[in-house]
Amino acid sequence: MRYYDLEGNVFEKETSQDRLLDLLYETSLGKLFLKVLVSPAVSKAGGFFLSTSLSKALIKPFIKINNIDMSQYENRDFVSYNDFFTRKIKDGKREICKEDKALVSPADGKVSCYQLDENAVFEIKGGKYSLKSLLKCCDLAEKFKGGYAFVIRLTVDDYHRYCYPCDGEKRADRHIKGVFHTVNPVAFSHVEVFKENAREYCVIDSEAFGEVIQMEIGATMVGKISNNHKGKRRVSKGEEKGRFEFGGSTVVVLVKKDAVICPEELIRRTNEGAETIIRQGMKLAERA
Repeated sequence: MRYYDLEGNVFEKETSQDRLLDLLYETSLGKLFLKVLVSPAVSKAGGFFLSTSLSKALIKPFIKINNIDMSQYENRDFVSYNDFFTRKIKDGKREICKEDKALVSPADGKVSCYQLDENAVFEIKGGKYSLKSLLKCCDLAEKFKGGYAFVIRLTVDDYHRYCYPCDGEKRADRHIKGVFHTVNPVAFSHVEVFKENAREYCVIDSEAFGEVIQMEIGATMVGKISNNHKGKRRVSKGEEKGRFEFGGSTVVVLVKKDAVICPEELIRRTNEGAETIIRQGMKLAERA
């Protein structure tokens, strides 16, 4: 994998998660195992185990393998692996950009940016997806033609709580059931990932950017997208929206045409097939 870090340096990095997914998606035996792994029953059973006290034994090896800096997180005892995985970061470790014109990243992760073409089709690491199939709503998809899609991919070492990217009035949530597949790019040439993953989204009526869509997408072994707020309410930029349980996951932010000015550097990197590391609260784009 090729990434740009927060200082703009480019480097190649392969995580333990990448190696495992290569095995699952690139080998015959791995593909057979994957069919079992992504079934709802197995995902649910895995999620149940990771919420038990027996799963605590996985925590220390996971921290070591993924070089997680635990000094950034609340210092407490965890009752299960999922309790550890959804740990909260210390106050002040994620500064939210306060500029009125800033649309911020809702999560830590690796971000890509795509301009939605006239046919409302955009590409995510080799897989093409229409807004209609993503949103399951033709009228809403039509509104966002010509806009931007910000795709923030979380890996297992990332902070798995996410926030709202802007101030506004949140509408009712929509949940779309699906088969859990990984959001790692290695899978994209084998399955149309976002069409098969469970996902949940809402529309935010914002003062600065008009209508904004925020979507959370589940992945392998992520049996639960846990959002804090159900139904309509006033939300604030940087306010915690929810969390993912175990696995790599993705947050997508959609904005309409002419709503924001997207950094040209981010678009260039995406076109080159590279992702940019970002932190929750950093500026994604600014009001046009």
